[in-house]
Formats: sequence, structure tokens, C-alpha cells
Amino acid sequence: MTLSGIEGYLFGGAVLLFAVLLVVEKKYPFVPVAKEELKKSFATNTGAFLINNLIMSALSLSSLLIVASNYAHYGLLGGMPDSLLKWVLSFILFDFAVYVWHYLGHKYEFLWRFHKIHHSDKCYHVTTGLRFHVLDQFLEVLVKCFCVVLFGVPASIVVVCELVRMFFVLFHHGNFTFPGERLVSWLIITPHLHRAHHSTLRAEHDSNFGIVLSVWDIIFRTRKELVPAQIGLELIEAENLVQLFSLAFLTERRLARLLHLVPRRRA
Repeated sequence: MTLSGIEGYLFGGAVLLFAVLLVVEKKYPFVPVAKEELKKSFATNTGAFLINNLIMSALSLSSLLIVASNYAHYGLLGGMPDSLLKWVLSFILFDFAVYVWHYLGHKYEFLWRFHKIHHSDKCYHVTTGLRFHVLDQFLEVLVKCFCVVLFGVPASIVVVCELVRMFFVLFHHGNFTFPGERLVSWLIITPHLHRAHHSTLRAEHDSNFGIVLSVWDIIFRTRKELVPAQIGLELIEAENLVQLFSLAFLTERRLARLLHLVPRRRA
């Protein structure tokens, strides 16, 4: 099977998974969400996804494939023959790199100003996995291009890694639970773990940075198991696409200063 054929099947699988998760979380929601609130969040998140894809379509996967085709042989695994072991090692290294990038996105204010757009959703459902700022995605592509060269990941593995990651981003943003989820969460990131990552409290959402494998959070002690009292960000509201993309240029610190400058209404 050709690379484009594999890509087509996996992308089709991602679309099917998205549809299935929408049905599952509607029938068996972990947390009931008001219909109007869900509708507004769905429209904003899917709109952001469509705009991001329109801008990033020429930069994301195609950039990774070009870099992989021309420079992958210089990397750590570049001299290793194509085998199941190479695929597994490549996937593990890529997953670790995304974990580190995700952690840095919370640690440094410059990166957080873009990543917080993802956390600004007051709901938690499958389309939250589509809610990203285009500059956040652009920076991530640059990091992944560097990792492709560093690890020596061939184009075929890059495609599979990216699409498997897409599966998991949709999966662990689902507003549902399933039997044995806590046990499974010791192997992979599940909705139970990632829901804590979307807590309003900074002390809680600075945790569970894994995308596919949960081992990184265990090793680096960033794993937290809890049910957040509230989802989203305290000072941040983004109810439409204009607000969503503008939030990256307004830090919480600056917003807090502005709010203190506004006289409070007397009782």
C-alpha cells in the first residue's frame, strides 16, 4: 500500500472516530452540558479548525514530509533499517517530544498565550480537540520538523504518528467515560486524565501533559487524577472566532490589570 493510501485510510478513520465520539458523548455524557452552551462551543471550535486547516494545510504535514524525505537519514534512527522496531521507537520518541512541547506551552508565558486558546473552552467535549490558535500549531510544526531530523523519522512513520495523535486528541477530549478507564489510563491518556488537564485551577491544569502514552506523566510526576470542579479559564472568555484568535495577544496579567482599573459597582 502506498503512503497516500495509508494516509487516506487513517484520515477516513479519524473522521469516523470523530462522528462516533459525538454520538457517544451525546448519549452517555460524563457531565451534562446545556444545549445552547454546547452549540456555541461546537461552532467556535469547528470554525477554528476549518480556519486553521485552511492556513496550515500547506505547512503542517507537507512540511514534515518534505523534511523527512530530505533529512531524516541524519537522525538517531536514520541508519536503522525499516522495521517494526524502528516504527515503535519513532512513535515513542515523537510522543515524548510532544509531551515536552506541551509542558513548555504551560510553563512559558509566550507559548501559553497561544496554547491557552485551547483551554479557554468552558465546555469539555470532542470538538475541544479542534480548538487551537493557528500560531500555536505553526510553532508546533517547526518543533516537529526539528524532531524529524533529530530522530531520523522517515515520511511513512511521520504520517502514521500524526494521524494516530489526531485519533487520541479526539478520543481524550470526549465527554464520556467507559468501564475500566482508570486502569487503561495507566497505559494511554483517557478522557478521565485529560479532563483534569482542562481544570480552571492552574495547579490542576498544569498536569497530564501526555497525548498518547501516559508513561511520561508517571515518570516526570505530572500525573494527577481528579474530577475538576470547573472547566476553562477564569478570566478568559472566547465565545466567537474573533475573540478566540485575539486572546493570544492579551495575557491574563494584563487583563487583570485592566479589570482593576475599572471601578467596581457599589452595592
